[in-house]
Amino acid sequence: MPMIETGSGALYYDLCDVVPAWIENPQTIIFHHGIAANTHIWADWLPVLATRYRLLRFDMRGFGKSAQPARDYRWSFEGLVDDLLKVADAAGAERFHLVGESIGGTVALACALAAPRRLLSLTLSNAAARGGLVANVKGWREVLAQEGQSGWARLLMESRFHSGVLDPKLHAWYLRVHETCSMDATLGLADLLLGADLTPRLSEIIVPTLLLSPQSSPFIPLEVMAAMRAAIPGAELQVFAHSRHGLPLSHGRACADTLAAFLARRQV
Repeated sequence: MPMIETGSGALYYDLCDVVPAWIENPQTIIFHHGIAANTHIWADWLPVLATRYRLLRFDMRGFGKSAQPARDYRWSFEGLVDDLLKVADAAGAERFHLVGESIGGTVALACALAAPRRLLSLTLSNAAARGGLVANVKGWREVLAQEGQSGWARLLMESRFHSGVLDPKLHAWYLRVHETCSMDATLGLADLLLGADLTPRLSEIIVPTLLLSPQSSPFIPLEVMAAMRAAIPGAELQVFAHSRHGLPLSHGRACADTLAAFLARRQV
């Protein structure tokens, strides 16, 4: 199992490299998930992209197979960007396309600002640049106190998906992921996100940028992503009907098709 030692706990990553031998120097796409998720949410993206790109997924610190940080760990976007770049280095990806969803999208924005020359393109799914625009997160502690993690998990799943969108087995698996994820990491990252504000620097983004928006996310309204498109030079926005905050999982293949077309159109 590929792991990276960081000094603050190991990070798990998975590199899918099945690009045909006749495609020279294939580019790498790195995927960064959000809270209460893991590498598996990107499963439907892989068949669309794997014959042209090296696909690098990893579990964010505190989730999936990556190590749980200490209780007094200080969450920061600088630290999360450093984790991402360590994963890229371990996979030999000097430059790469970056896809981030939810707070993973905010981390991706921070990476585009901190290390712009390493990115070939930026894709943000159901993400925000300013935490103050993210709705329905401040009450998580109250929900946990009243209903426990199982109640919080059910509420979050309702926020992620319209009823009946997911296969029942997939829905049951993702519910278990929520019920068993680290609440220390979840709440620490939620606090970090709510205090974030990268909006003053969005005009500094220099790479081709694609925004993927759910039609009705309870956390990040469409207007938030539309405003981000207006602020990032040359950004494109694609809205997906009948989708909520779990867009990368519920509409994975459609998202990947959109990304593939974007990269071909922008010739990056």
